[in-house]
Amino acid sequence: MTELPLVLLHAFPLDARMWDPVRAPLAERLRVITPDQRGLGRSPLPETEAEPDLADAARDVVALLDKLELDQVVLGGCSMGGYLALAVLRLAPERVGGLVLIDTKATADTPEAAQTRLDVANRAEAEGVKDWLADANLPNLLADTASADVRARVRELIDAQPPSGVAWAARAMRTRPDSVDLLRETDVPALVIVGERDAITPLDAANTMVDALPDATLAVLPDVGHLTPLEDPAGVVEAILGWVS
Repeated sequence: MTELPLVLLHAFPLDARMWDPVRAPLAERLRVITPDQRGLGRSPLPETEAEPDLADAARDVVALLDKLELDQVVLGGCSMGGYLALAVLRLAPERVGGLVLIDTKATADTPEAAQTRLDVANRAEAEGVKDWLADANLPNLLADTASADVRARVRELIDAQPPSGVAWAARAMRTRPDSVDLLRETDVPALVIVGERDAITPLDAANTMVDALPDATLAVLPDVGHLTPLEDPAGVVEAILGWVS
């Protein structure tokens, strides 16, 4: 699969800069594309009255592939980026030649998790996101072994996100469908990466995806949490390059 470009979709509530530690080493072997999701980073939030839906963000990804004249890619995503990758797989399976699912899951939100996302969306719109969103997320996003530099970088990225984009993404994620059956039906090879200490989408969630996928490879990265591309970039690069070769 080294001939296919690798598209990496970022986590919530971050932007494509989360891929900075892995982009250059991956780009030595692969064409790497790291877009911002609508409303986050440098990507504008389209004006629409429609309810937030990851299917619309998936259409953004397909439109990007069209613009770049890419018939097929290896599609990867971390956390929310994994949810978005599955939404693209549902929308346009012919564009996906492989999957890289990093610290994510294929199941839908529980009612409690969906309510929490709605609360986040409402607060982001009412108060902005400065400080409180990072304070609320950092304990779960990173293992307690994460360096001070990594913690500071994640806080910086969270604080930089537009409140409207955070709210849109939170609402879109809360209504996403269960995708386990979708994985059972796919025939493309997949790599599942998970941090051993991931508190949000733990090893059990990774194993659920591996069990559903017909052709899956599992990589467990020791002593790191939910944001493995930031906590253990070398481990993520090694897993991806070993898998595509």
